[in-house]
Amino acid sequence: MADHLEHHFSHQAQDESTLAEIGYKQELNRDWSLLHNFGISFSIISVVTGITTLFSYGLNTGGPGVMSVGWIVVSFFTMFVGLGMAEIVSAIPTSGGPYFWAARLAPVKHAAFASWITGWFNLLGQVAVTTGISFGLAGLISTTATINTAYAPTAGKTIGIYAAILISHALVNSFGVHILRFLNDSSIILHSLGVGSLAIAVLAKAPTHQNASFVFSTFYDGTGDPGWSMRASPAYVAACGVLMAQYTLTGFDASAHLSEETRNASWSAPMGVITSIGISAVFGFFLLLALLFSIQDFTNTVGTTYGQPVTQILVDVFGTNGAIVLMTLILLFWLAATLSFLLALPSLGSSVAFAAATSIATIGLYISYGIPILIGLIYPSGFKKGPFNLKMFSRPVALVAVLWIGFITIIFCLPTTNPVTSQTLNYTIVAVGIIAIGALGSWFLSARKWFTGPIRQIEMVQGDTVVREVEFLGQEKI
Repeated sequence: MADHLEHHFSHQAQDESTLAEIGYKQELNRDWSLLHNFGISFSIISVVTGITTLFSYGLNTGGPGVMSVGWIVVSFFTMFVGLGMAEIVSAIPTSGGPYFWAARLAPVKHAAFASWITGWFNLLGQVAVTTGISFGLAGLISTTATINTAYAPTAGKTIGIYAAILISHALVNSFGVHILRFLNDSSIILHSLGVGSLAIAVLAKAPTHQNASFVFSTFYDGTGDPGWSMRASPAYVAACGVLMAQYTLTGFDASAHLSEETRNASWSAPMGVITSIGISAVFGFFLLLALLFSIQDFTNTVGTTYGQPVTQILVDVFGTNGAIVLMTLILLFWLAATLSFLLALPSLGSSVAFAAATSIATIGLYISYGIPILIGLIYPSGFKKGPFNLKMFSRPVALVAVLWIGFITIIFCLPTTNPVTSQTLNYTIVAVGIIAIGALGSWFLSARKWFTGPIRQIEMVQGDTVVREVEFLGQEKI
């Protein structure tokens, strides 16, 4: 017992010392373990929500072959991003995440600018990902309501459900903060046990199973008539089709944001990032394969009258009553909370607006992940490594991560429905462009004159007096 307490206080002192070195004063309670740190990111990544949200998109943009093989490819390259982030959070274990990292890793004269740009893209991603999760939940509720009923979903009704979901989230965050930890714990358990159970149940109950050739090599282009495989190339469709996997594997920065509440953060937080990506990739692949192998009629599934191919698969496998039960359980996976109602309004008039929202979320978050990694790659002398150190692989890993982020940023802005009209335009480029131009323009016109980046607070003891010195990472000490 004494040895355990001594070990605990040793880590506590080390964590406080690490924060003091980067100008932080320990204020939050460190009562989160490595398992809890991992669990939060694993829960936020939520492979069930990501896969069910964009399953229809995946079937129409490349089909089963792109969905299955694309998941493997995306998981592989996402791990490079995770490794790059893990190395940074090990060195800078603060709740500020990418925003603080960018300022800390950049030269002093560029620190404020780096954190300004990173912060705006992270905000874009956070708002859009909440839209994706909450609007996806609204769509699933609307779809589930059609089973064995006369309910007819419309865009207006779905927006109404979406608004109600966001209001409920706002109420919980405003007046029920004390239950958020309970919800987080419940979500971790649900995701840990529920994903595997759902996949096993679908495989076990399916009347027939598709063969491996169907799952891993079937290419389908449902992007228009003619589709983009004819207008451009099959590779174009395949590249755009990996959005489902890449959108799903976002949110692992939660382990970094919770580092100040995690014991032995310089090791636990980076391990939380890596393990959440790795285990989510495995669980997600298992669930994806279970759904693809259990498709009974591909044409009927793609053109389902339920509006959601996953619903059609569950109805074919379990019948309508069983599908209702499982769809209700799937709805329990959807835990998101913030306001982003305006971003979903274009879905009233655009058939691809939801896919665009997920693209915006993916691009915004990954750019904010990539900027600190890129800065550390360009300015290695200012990157003092923590306990999690990739050593000779550090820069090659960072380079691959940055190149991958650049690649997905381009492809997820491309149109995925032919012909391109005002109703089928992928407005991702518009939203990302507005943020990029707005952030850069506001910086050069105004923000550079007053924005100083994160504040570094240093406490020193002079005699019997504690003196606090404030330093802005984007300026010289004051």
